[in-house]
Amino acid sequence: MTEAAKITRKKALKTRKRVKKGKPKFVRPESWRYVRLKENWRNPKGLDHKVRLMYKGWPPAAGTGYGGPKFGKGLHPSGYQEVLVHNVEDLRKVNPDIQAARIASRVGKRKKAGILAEARKRKIVVLNVREIKGAVGEKPAEEKPEEKVEEAAETAKEEVPDEAGKNEEEKTKKGKGRADKR
Repeated sequence: MTEAAKITRKKALKTRKRVKKGKPKFVRPESWRYVRLKENWRNPKGLDHKVRLMYKGWPPAAGTGYGGPKFGKGLHPSGYQEVLVHNVEDLRKVNPDIQAARIASRVGKRKKAGILAEARKRKIVVLNVREIKGAVGEKPAEEKPEEKVEEAAETAKEEVPDEAGKNEEEKTKKGKGRADKR
């Protein structure tokens, strides 16, 4: 990344922050009066609406004059432009000097691990990195069918036939008791 690019990005972020301080917090008109109205901004559309008509004493309406600097738009707070990445091919289109990757939320663990490995090689900043449990590309070890058969045989040996007979007798007794109660 060139020094000029770093300086312009820092300058853009600084300017954006300074401009944002001067803006009022735009709240939905009448939201302070009615509990059912949330504070998120909605444009007033009424014929005689005081905010739309810009009456003195009413809060300002959001408009184009309150926009931030053009060169600061679309920048992440880190100073990079965000690029949404779905696979490794998308990662190849990212310019590591001015752009940072954000892995899409629908990407699975295996693909995410490949994207992170490729990003490290190319020295690309990934904005939403989390640790992935397990190694890359490894599948969980599956048991062989022979082992499953052996385990089933061992569990069968552990059960004593007398106990199995008792269980059956208990079931029949329970069944008879219920029938007698009816």
